[in-house]
Amino acid sequence: MSIASTVRHAELGDLVALLNNQQAAKLDVLAPASTLRASDGLIELAGVQPVLDERGVTPVDGLYRPTGAADSHLGSKLKIPAGYLKSLREIQRTDLYDANVNGLLHGPTDPRLPGGPDERSFLLRLFTSGKPDEPGMLRAVLSDRYGIIDNLDVLTAVLDGIRLADTEVTVRSCDLTESSMHCKVVSPKIRALAPTFLENYRTPFANPELEAERRRVAGQIDTGRRLAAREGRGYRPGAEPVVFAGLRFSNSEIGHHAVTLKPELVIQVCGNGLTLPLFAFTKRHVGDRLEIGGTRAWSQDTQRKRLQVITAETRDKVSEWMSPEFLAARVAELERHAGTPVTQPERTLEVMSKRLGFTEDERAGILSHFIAGGQLTAAGIANAVTSYSQTIPDPDRADDLDDLALTAMTLV
Repeated sequence: MSIASTVRHAELGDLVALLNNQQAAKLDVLAPASTLRASDGLIELAGVQPVLDERGVTPVDGLYRPTGAADSHLGSKLKIPAGYLKSLREIQRTDLYDANVNGLLHGPTDPRLPGGPDERSFLLRLFTSGKPDEPGMLRAVLSDRYGIIDNLDVLTAVLDGIRLADTEVTVRSCDLTESSMHCKVVSPKIRALAPTFLENYRTPFANPELEAERRRVAGQIDTGRRLAAREGRGYRPGAEPVVFAGLRFSNSEIGHHAVTLKPELVIQVCGNGLTLPLFAFTKRHVGDRLEIGGTRAWSQDTQRKRLQVITAETRDKVSEWMSPEFLAARVAELERHAGTPVTQPERTLEVMSKRLGFTEDERAGILSHFIAGGQLTAAGIANAVTSYSQTIPDPDRADDLDDLALTAMTLV
């Protein structure tokens, strides 16, 4: 498939270019279950109405390769364990894959057996390949009540809200996966000292191995260098215990989570982002029941109203979160817990990992960052979680870890 779907630690311009490419290849249709059929592990669509939109008439019928997310959606809709479908694909038993999916979509071939064809309709989110001999991509199999809010629209709406708030900010990093988009925004002029939270802290990325891990997930050395240069890390590591006001926003085009805005504290010395999920704003992807046909013609007024809400909420949240008062209050809360000593780091991390659901690899990675960071305190645990998260290839999991960093600190 020629359309790129993932990028880690990208700059805003790179993300916009990628989203524009995706937008040109997008195809969204509401299709009856009867028009879907599994064929050698691909999904074949037949009898689906072409999509008529500003691009002209686009045929829909053809072959589409399901993503891992789409396989999970199919499994959920048809009550097939997602792990089973995944294993069939891994061991290349597409005959069994086809038999399971087709049997539940269309009913048994033997009329004496119970069950019948699935009479539902599904919202299919697709990428076209642009080549007649190449399958497209089946991105999602969703409910006919799913409210589409695209990544590019969310990005535009949030940036409009930031502009209306008249606050000087920088988009410091962007991530995109098959399932979601994450963007991080910082305001370097809104800063505060956090002497206890950053006491004795040194950036773990002074360790060449840990820095290599962070650059590796970006996919190219140049991205890591551009990020470091842009964030002005020319000062002596650990010399300034400064945190900046920031926020994150995210979206999933395929139903994995809602549009979300949440504040974060950005640490100058290493770029760690400590999120504050208790203050988060969410906008769920729920819409009216859709009719058969191409979704781009459906309720443009409803779509505009959804985006206007996101823009207005962003403006209000930026005004609130990107303020010296909000930052000072959050730093004061951090400082109360930050200095608690950690005398048995391995035991502490073992217990904390069980409580918070960290894997063994995550626990070992956080311990490496804790040691490299040099802080034998609760703050050192939080900083280790947020620095380690920058080395994880999966942005969704990285975001989860950043949400848990404060909880980890308070558990200590």
